[in-house]
Amino acid sequence: MDNTNITTNSKQLLPTKRLVLCSLFAAILCISAYLSIPTPLPMAPKITMMNFMVFLIALLFPVGESFLISLVWFLLGVVGLPVFIGGGSGIGYLIAPYGAYTWAFPIVMVVLPLIRGKKYSRLWYTMCAIIGVLIIDIIGMLWLKATMSYDLKTAFLTGFIPFIPLDLVKAVVVAQIIPAFRRLF
Repeated sequence: MDNTNITTNSKQLLPTKRLVLCSLFAAILCISAYLSIPTPLPMAPKITMMNFMVFLIALLFPVGESFLISLVWFLLGVVGLPVFIGGGSGIGYLIAPYGAYTWAFPIVMVVLPLIRGKKYSRLWYTMCAIIGVLIIDIIGMLWLKATMSYDLKTAFLTGFIPFIPLDLVKAVVVAQIIPAFRRLF
């Protein structure tokens, strides 16, 4: 068995360099949960750099690697390591009113690589990242509505509007810097 590749029946699954990059980005995703701005909303999650990293990973890596990164991060959080927004962890965190914002990340990390295509286009990648923002914030808002018994207007005003401006800025910035990151790979 070759030490530089993960193999099964002599078929290469993931070269070591790619596996290391996936591990590095999973670690950075974990760290990004701590880079945050508190929100004045009661029980609301902090605004973190996690969205930025989720969009970066989803627009940079192929779907399999993006899914692997999200799976590693998600499982670390489920088993109790404090890698979710603001250092949260566990199933209880995920079913809390604002938990859906966190479990929407793996969805985005699968959907965006599927729709973005292989050839970089600044406009299309920006649109894909904005789609990612909408997926995260709509899922989060709907879960907040369900768990808090809010009407749609209240859920929209507390679970969507406060997050959209910074999320859109992060999405647009990520889409613009993808070429610089692609040169590193």
